[in-house]
Amino acid sequence: MKFIFITGGVVSGLGKGMTAASLGRLLKNRGYKVANQKLDPYINVDPGTMSPYEHGEVFVTEDGAETDLDLGHYERFTDENLTGNSSITSGKIYLEVIEKERRGDYLGKTVQVIPHITDAIKEKIYNFKKQGVDIVITEIGGTVGDIESQPMLEAIRQIGIEQKEVDTVFIHVTLLPYISGSNELKSKPTQHSVKELQSLGIMPDILVCRADETIPEKMKEKIALFCNVKKENVIENKTVDNLYELPLMLEKEGLAAAVCKKLNLKNKEAKNEEWEKLIEKIKSVKDKTVNIAIVGKYTKLEDSYLSVIESVKHAGYENNVKTNVELVDSEKINSSNVKEILNKYNGIIVPGGFGDRGINGMIEAIKYARENKIPFLGICLGMQMAVIEFAKDVLKLDDVNSEEFEKDAKNPVIHIMEEQKKIYKKGGTMRLGAYPCKLVENSKVKKLYKQDVIEERHRHRFEYNNDYREKMEKAGLKIAGLSPDGNLVEIVELENHPYFVGCQFHPEFKSRPNKPHPLFVELVAKSIK
Repeated sequence: MKFIFITGGVVSGLGKGMTAASLGRLLKNRGYKVANQKLDPYINVDPGTMSPYEHGEVFVTEDGAETDLDLGHYERFTDENLTGNSSITSGKIYLEVIEKERRGDYLGKTVQVIPHITDAIKEKIYNFKKQGVDIVITEIGGTVGDIESQPMLEAIRQIGIEQKEVDTVFIHVTLLPYISGSNELKSKPTQHSVKELQSLGIMPDILVCRADETIPEKMKEKIALFCNVKKENVIENKTVDNLYELPLMLEKEGLAAAVCKKLNLKNKEAKNEEWEKLIEKIKSVKDKTVNIAIVGKYTKLEDSYLSVIESVKHAGYENNVKTNVELVDSEKINSSNVKEILNKYNGIIVPGGFGDRGINGMIEAIKYARENKIPFLGICLGMQMAVIEFAKDVLKLDDVNSEEFEKDAKNPVIHIMEEQKKIYKKGGTMRLGAYPCKLVENSKVKKLYKQDVIEERHRHRFEYNNDYREKMEKAGLKIAGLSPDGNLVEIVELENHPYFVGCQFHPEFKSRPNKPHPLFVELVAKSIK
């Protein structure tokens, strides 16, 4: 197995994750089996208990791991389903080591960062050998120089020593700032960042330089000289118009070829035709624009709904329209202003979330979509709010709520799952990961999926209360998808509406730019009309 390690310098947010995802796609297109992995330095065991404002969305894998949003980029670009082993945090490592120490696994030895923490990190990287992976691409979160990431950098340094030289490659993503006053790019921050990395015993083989301007050849020569890399391994990473163009740009710059050369891999001809067709499709999209509102509570940060936004874009490519996705703060919506706020949108999404903040605005948005025949997709909490809205405004039930918000509600149309009742720990204890769902005959969603049974990823504690099934269905809110045993309601849809679907799962986690998710494709298709 070959190892690629991607570090970042100067500032965060340079696109290490996008570089890792793009490289994964380019190597896969050469016929190699690739797995991506993220090492995050924070002490949280996973991002599951972190605020979306702190960390953006929580991406859920098939096996139920709550992970960093970069795993979403990895999956969308490589179209490979990842596992919990692809998301490793300092918290996960320290917890594991401390539990071993408490059990006496270390036989009385003093437990230290080196070798115990570093060995635990290396084990997570070496684990991919069991999966028959040809190449593992490991991204180290944060910026070189951070105290938190030092054990992770030490672990990959050790792997560089343990493996043959042709089995590892170190890629450093760095910044070349443009100074407008002197009209030039500056390489000094890159030089300092590389020096910092070298002081930790890691010699980068390839530099991926993020810049808003074309890097002059003379500057590439200077960077190569001062940073001890070959000039052809100074790769330009300019900002692209569409993030899905990045693999082809890095292919042109020679990143994958440089990696194959360093790893002594046959640089097979890259079969990029499918990706090239995708980019052609994106660039040839008509000027017609569809406006989609995401009505949620975490609207100050787009990363909070990253996969939902990307899924709408994928659906736009499929429908040959541009999609203008806007985040609408549900806390600012009420019955008197809902029309004024939402009347410019062709479709409405109410996404997942936790807590009662902003739910009244979500309910008003759903009522507006239902009564005005606006295409609507409710995801997780969004589905639950659709059920509550229907019970209140159509069934005219009193004191309707979810047990999440009001334990003693007279009509708890959403209640806690039976297996969740005795669980009090917050982290990693929800219904997580892929579960099967049997689609109901003659339902709209079955026609969209063209399957009898689907598998979708979940992240929730509360569910549709079966005591209200009969009343809801008689009034027109039909059950369209159930767990195979028929006990859990997974999808609801409204009769006599162009498109009104609520799903308990998160379809956004399985959408790909070249394989858009059917629920989003239909939302955009109906929004066009």
